[in-house]
This record gives sequence, structure tokens and C-alpha cells, in this order.
Amino acid sequence: MLLTKKSGVGAGAPIASSFVHRLRHGLSQAVPTMDRRAFLRRSGLGVGAGLAASQLALVKKAGAAEGAKSVDGSGKVEVRRTVCTHCSVGCASDAVVENGVWVRQEPVFDSPINLGAHCAKGASIREHGHGEYRLRYPMKLVNGKYQRMSWDDALKEISERMLALRKESGPDSVYVVGSSKHSNEQSYLLRKWMSLWGSNNCDHQARICHSTTVAGVANTWGYGAMTNSYNDMQNSKVALYIGSNAAEAHPVSMLHMLHSKETGCKMIVVDPRFTRTAAKADEYVRIRSGTDIPFLFGLLYHIFKNGWEDKKYINDRVFGMDKVREDVLAKWTPDKVEEACGVKEEQMARVAKMMADNRPGTLVWCMGQTQHTIGNAMVRASCIVQLALGNVGVSGGGANIFRGHDNVQGATDVGPNPDSLPGYYGLAEGSWKHFANTWGVDFEWIKKQYASPAMMGKSGITVSRWIDGVLEQNDLIDQDHNLRAVFFWGHAPNSQTRGLEMKKAMDKLDLLVVVDPYPSATAAMAAMPPAKDGQVNPNRAVYLLPACTQFETSGSCTASNRSLQWREKVIDPLWESRSDHMIMYQLAQKLGFDKELVKNYKMQKIKGMDEPLPDDILREINKCVWTIGYTGQSPERLKAHMKNMASFDVRTLKAKGTVKDKETGVDMTGDYFGLPWPCWGTPEFRHPGSPNLYDTHKHVMDGGGNFRANFGVERDGVNLLAEDGSHSLGSDITTGYPEFDHILLKKLGWWDELNEAEKKAAEGKNWKTDSSGGIIRVVMKNHGCHPFGNAKARAVVWNFPDPIPQHREPLYGTRPDLVAKYPTHNDMKTFWRLPTLFKTVQDRNVAEKMYEKFPLILTSGRLVEYEGGGEETRSNPWLAELQQECFVEINPKAASERGIRNGDRCWVVTPTGARLNVQALVTERVAPDTTWMPFHFSGRWEGKDLLEYYPEGAHPIVRGEAVNTGTTYGYDSVTMMQETKTTICNVEKA
Repeated sequence: MLLTKKSGVGAGAPIASSFVHRLRHGLSQAVPTMDRRAFLRRSGLGVGAGLAASQLALVKKAGAAEGAKSVDGSGKVEVRRTVCTHCSVGCASDAVVENGVWVRQEPVFDSPINLGAHCAKGASIREHGHGEYRLRYPMKLVNGKYQRMSWDDALKEISERMLALRKESGPDSVYVVGSSKHSNEQSYLLRKWMSLWGSNNCDHQARICHSTTVAGVANTWGYGAMTNSYNDMQNSKVALYIGSNAAEAHPVSMLHMLHSKETGCKMIVVDPRFTRTAAKADEYVRIRSGTDIPFLFGLLYHIFKNGWEDKKYINDRVFGMDKVREDVLAKWTPDKVEEACGVKEEQMARVAKMMADNRPGTLVWCMGQTQHTIGNAMVRASCIVQLALGNVGVSGGGANIFRGHDNVQGATDVGPNPDSLPGYYGLAEGSWKHFANTWGVDFEWIKKQYASPAMMGKSGITVSRWIDGVLEQNDLIDQDHNLRAVFFWGHAPNSQTRGLEMKKAMDKLDLLVVVDPYPSATAAMAAMPPAKDGQVNPNRAVYLLPACTQFETSGSCTASNRSLQWREKVIDPLWESRSDHMIMYQLAQKLGFDKELVKNYKMQKIKGMDEPLPDDILREINKCVWTIGYTGQSPERLKAHMKNMASFDVRTLKAKGTVKDKETGVDMTGDYFGLPWPCWGTPEFRHPGSPNLYDTHKHVMDGGGNFRANFGVERDGVNLLAEDGSHSLGSDITTGYPEFDHILLKKLGWWDELNEAEKKAAEGKNWKTDSSGGIIRVVMKNHGCHPFGNAKARAVVWNFPDPIPQHREPLYGTRPDLVAKYPTHNDMKTFWRLPTLFKTVQDRNVAEKMYEKFPLILTSGRLVEYEGGGEETRSNPWLAELQQECFVEINPKAASERGIRNGDRCWVVTPTGARLNVQALVTERVAPDTTWMPFHFSGRWEGKDLLEYYPEGAHPIVRGEAVNTGTTYGYDSVTMMQETKTTICNVEKA
């Protein structure tokens, strides 16, 4: 079977002539043609570079600064430092630009994050910028075909339709899906843009990849982010990966793990599928998809039974572990664990002992754990395991949560979330006034932009449910009108479940706008004919707007480890593309709030047009996002870090010795690379960033910390503050304490340590709304305390549906016997503005014996060659050549029962009625009851190629069925995370 190559393109054969032609054209013949084996060798883990340094004779940055000539002497050569736009590791790359053309690249060998390595995707980012399959100019769908139009006409028509919809149906009738590929500045500006439009109906990719992480982790110990770093994993003695295939999803992160293994770290991989990551493990554990809690609490059973828990740590720093212990010992005996997840007692005990004997240990999870109807509970179960072992707040420990896109962490932190303003500030009036003050916009004016004061404080619809915002009965939706307009601003629709219903929702809209460097599957889905039982709104208008890539602008992005990096602009915007923040500004001009949007920013000229300066947007973020410490990372500090990467230690991320930037004089002494948030206070405060969260072994001015006092001071008569002695190194307060405000500062006698300007700004405020940063300065620098207090982590989260995590069977499953024992939640009448079903769906599926019609579990995941929805990577000839078919992995036993042989075409059929035509990969990587598909494909729809529905010349090279065309209904009970990892299907020979 030829899953990864076409006939005539073998492992050692030359690249097919069409590919050679395209590659030569794309590279402007800047490098010699190489065969496929040479390309793969240069993009593998060994070398890590897409184009090896020895072959390129790369011009050094110092030389470029002196006006060096190009290789042929015809023009100036510049080397511009950028960051790969795939996954969230944050690999830095030096782009070589000749006369404005990006001709070649090299991974940054000095980068403490990627250590001179790239995966296949990172090695090919030049083609992402100069790709010939990009959307080149604005287009409009006319009679089923996309036609070119001018920017002026597109902006005029879109804004006029928006204003008409606002007048007819209110501001909440417009929905905007942002992007996790936006820079921090663009993400922040989009949330501000929606706020000034007057709606909280905005969201982005994180909702459907890590929203359960954010909710679960934040409600356990304070912040919803990765606690340590890839680098710090080199200090781990054991690492447990659960629902993470890092070798393919985050390849360069594996370098740090492999270095750790060389010094004795044990590696455990828990996954329903034997992955490339599992192939590197000391212990592989196969579990039934969706049974993370039985496995994790099965570990805790042995830990508690043998007294392996860290009793002092639990007593001093954890609330509610005694209740968890009772629950675990009563419910998760070895027989119950084996029944639920399929792991025998012997292996469970062995893995538990491995975790207990090798501390500190880290726990890694990704979307295999988050994308479930009980994703929030699974996440908290992982947190509880780490708390029980005393592994949080220590080097080599923590929860290392790998994000999926280059800036999904930053977009979550400061971007278009429907339930918060930037920095996770809630939608309460005090938060709005804080941002209105920063923006210099009258609070009452913003309030009037909303349909009502109540809607201003109400969480919007999530991206996972925008479909229902269009299709649901209006009297069941908690807003005045259904959604009538949707923007896909850098988001792939094939990333979302219920594809068949999504198509119906797209057809019903009045306005659909796609803003993207590549038109994405949205363009083809919108242009294709409606389903047999559907129809297209005759008044619908569809527009495609060409956005720049992140290589055609500048700005910051935040890696999974919370480090920020600044991207230099590599090339000018190609064709008629415009940056996302320019498009936001130009639409705001048409909609009437441009002055409010850019009041605090300088404007720069790009192709003769005004564009907000990204540096100034970051400075505004620095002035208001105190909650999570996005205040210390000024553009100047970040740029200095990028220029001086060699000055930072690859294990600790700390600057080595006295370090100053020679050109600017920026002092980096004591800094941690990328100033990982929280980086407290103003940039002048010079906080170094926080490499490992909650680490009491360091002073707070050296990145130390403790658990956040975010949940009150007592519960049921039990003190929630940390016990005496559990304080950050050098703290003046040696026991637990609440978060700081003006009252506590006065009670402690510290108020007079503020200067007069700081007193004025801090009066009546807490540390999160004190615009001067004075409370933070006094508390941290003068007294070694944390502004957010010092409390215990919560093993019991009383404000969640299941205060102690409970296993609940998926809505669509193959085990009705376990549904009876572990039923799902009850239905919710109004949840994020919409009714949400749980028990009704599960009970119906059992009653109708869906498990007999669809006896195989269907789950999904990543490939190393592609990323996200895949449109941009499948449009890259270097990558498209590596994986040309969508496929389904099926066990030999299940395949034999269905007469399917390796390489056969087959149909994957699901309860939605979808039929996906893919290739069969018969393999024991999956168990007999499980199938697996990659989620990067689109461009085929139930057997039909959609090429004719894409704009001419702007289509992916490789097209395939989207697994999410067939995935089913199901959402997390806290965050609306979609269920993608556990549904059911059958496979039939085509």
C-alpha cells in the first residue's frame, strides 16, 4: 500500500517532475534540487534542519548587518529571525532574504528551545510564506464560483451587511472565530474589536483543543497553563505521557525528553494507540479511549494503598485530598479499573511504583485527554496524581501540557474568549472599567454598543457550538436572535465536529467571511451544493479576504512553556494580502469605531496604508494584563532575548552570567528566556519571568511562587490557605495569606511604601486592577510575597459538576454495560446560551443499540507532516509529497472480519449518516475494538473531490476526507469542549 508515496516516488527515487518544477519555481532556484531521501534526512530529528548549514553557506547575521552582498553579489542579504508557525514548541528559524525574497532558512542553533532542530513542518516554513497556493486577492462567491473583487468593495459590502444585521437582529447576531495562529497583538486586538462592536460572541481554536485544560488546571491551583517547560523535562526522573503523541505532534519537544532518557529518566506512554511516542517508552499502557480517570485513579489506588503519597506536601499545600483518597479506595479497586480501562492490576501497580520511586516526575497530556465530555474531570485527575506525589512546584515535575498551535497559549491568554476579557478578566463591570480605562474609551459608550447591560456581562456562544447558534430554535437560545453572520478568521472548519450539520449552518447564514492566507475548507464547503435535505439562504453572501502569514508582519507569540518570542517581519505582504490587524482597523473604520480601537497606537505605512504598530499593541497589553503577568515583556526586552539566545541555559532557561544587549543596552541578567509569564510588574521592574509555576524553592523575584489564593480563605470550616512554612523562599509572611488589595496593604503597614502616584492609582483597587503596578512592586520586591496570595491547591473543586473527578461513559460508546454503571450528566437547559444534551443522547443510543450498528470506537490524532486543519500544510509541496492519502487505521482482526486488506479503499460510516471514503491501514497499532484517523484532511466530502469549489489556484495539493465530517454530538460539561476522541463507527469495504 502507498500511504506516503505515489508510484515512482520511492524512498530513494527522485522527486516527481511536477514537484521538482514547483519547488524550483518556489525557491527561485536558490538551492540545488535534492532527492526525497536527502530532503527527509535534512528534516529529521538527527539534523533538524530543512536545509543543512553545510549546503547553504548561510550568511551570518553580523555580516548582513554590515551590508553583506548576496551570494552572487547582486544585492543585500538580510537574516531575519522568526518562529515556526506550527505546533507550540516555539522553534526559532533564521530566514535569509535577498532583495526582499525569502530564499532559504536555517534553524537557530542557539535557541534554548529547539536547539538547532526542526521537524518536517518547521523545515518547510519558507514555502508557507512564499506558497503558490495562497489566496491572492479578495473574492466573492457568485453563482457558485469565486470571483475576484477589490479590497474597497469587499470591505464596503461586508461592513454594510454587518451594520444591516446589527440593526435588524442586534450585535450578537454576528459571530467571530479568531485564530490561534494570530500573534498576541492580533489576538488581543480582535477581542478589543469585538468588545467595541458590542458582543461576546467570539472564540478561537483553544476552545476545541485545551479549554478543559485551562478550566481544570486553573481551578486546581490557579493558572490554566503548562507549569514547567520542555527544557525542564531534562530534570525529570519519570515522565508519564497520557493522550499525547509528542513525537508527531510536537517533534522537537522530544529532543528534551530523549536527552532526559539519556540521564536515566523513565518514560511511560498511555494511549489507546501504539504511537511513535510509545515506541520510545519504557512502559506502554493501552487503555480504552475515554477511560483516563479509571487509569489515573487506578494509579492513585496503589499509591494510597502503599503509602507512597507525599503526606507533608499534601498537608501543607493541598485541600481535599482526604476526600479523593476515600473515593479512590472505594471505587477504583484493581478489578474495577481493569473492567473500565482494560489494564491489568500487575501493570497498574508497576506503573504506580515507577512514578513513586522516581521523583520528581512530570505528567504530559494533550488533546487525547482534553477532547471529551468529561475532559475537565480527566485534566483534574491528572493534576491530583501530581499533587499526591508532591510533583507540582518543583523542577522536573509539574503538568507539561503541550499546546497545538504556535500561539494557542497566547491567544487563550489575551485573545477572543467568549467568557472573559484579555488576561482572563471576567465580564464583571469592574473588569470592563479596567479595560475601558486602559483603552481610553468611555465605559458607558462601550456599554451602549451591547444589546443590553446584561449581554455585556454574559458569556458568548462557543466556537464548538456556533452551528447551534444558527440552527437551534430561537426561543431556546439565550440571546435575542440566532447567529446570522460568521467570520472564520484563521480557523479551519474541519477542526470542528458534526461536519454535516455545519454545512447546513453555513448555508443558512446571511454573511460568511473567511480571512486567511489560505482559503481553508470553509471556501469549498460554502460553494458546494447543499445537502439533499438542506437549502442555501438566497440572500447569503460569502467573501474571502487574503490575510498575511505571520512571516509578513511582526509580533510576539507564546509557546506552551509560557515563554514569549518576538517574530521579525521576514518579507513584505505578498500579492494583495493584508495583515490581520490592518484588516481589523479597516473594518473598524467602516463600522465606526476605528478611533476607539487604535487610540493608543502609532500607525505605520504598509503599501501606502495605515497599520497599527504591533509594538504599541504589546505595550497596551503590558499596561493592563496584570492577572497573568503579561506586563513585564516589553517589545524591547523580547527583541533582546531573540538576538541573544545563546546567553540562556538550555536546562534552566536562565541567562548565563551578566548579559546585556550590545546595541540597545537592554539588561537580561537573571532573566529566563522569553520572560515566561507571569513576568510581574512593569518592564522597568525587571522581573525575570517564571520558569516553573508554584515553586517555593525560589524567591518571587527569581521566578519563584506558590499556589494561588483564588478560591477564598476557607471551605466548610477548613482553612484554604497554605500551612505555616509553605511559602516562597525569603517571604516576609511565612504562612498562607490571601491576595493583596489596598486594604491588606494598609493592614500590614506597607501602604506608605507606595509613592504618591502609586497610592492614587491603587486606592480602592486590588493587584489586578492597580494600573501603576505599585501593589505588585511593594509586595514582591520589598517583602518577597506573591500578589495573588498563598493558598492550597484544590483536589476537590466544589464549583464543578463533579467536585471529585468521576468517570462517565461517552455519549456514543460500545459498552452499554458500563453506561449503566457510569452514566453521563443530565441535560442542561441553558449552557453558554444554548441547551446542551447529555443523558438524552446517551440513553437514546443505548435504547437503539447503536453499539451493534457501529461496533468500533473511532478516535483521531495528528501526523508529523501536517498541522491543524491542514489546509496550509497540505498546500505545501514539500509536505504534501510526504503524505498523500487520508486513511483509517484498523486492527487486522477487525479488518479480516470485514474482508478489508491493507491498502483497500473503504467507507468509514458513523451515526451522523456520514460516509467517509479513505484508504485502509491494517495495523496492530490500534486494538481490535478501535479505529483511528488523522484530523488534518479536508477537500473531499463523502467520496467527492471538492477541487472545483475552491478558488482557482488556491486549493490544497492533497485533499482527503475530514474525520470531523462524521464525528458526533457531545460537549464537556464545563467548557463546551467537543468530543472528538471517543465516538463510534463501522468500516465497510468500498
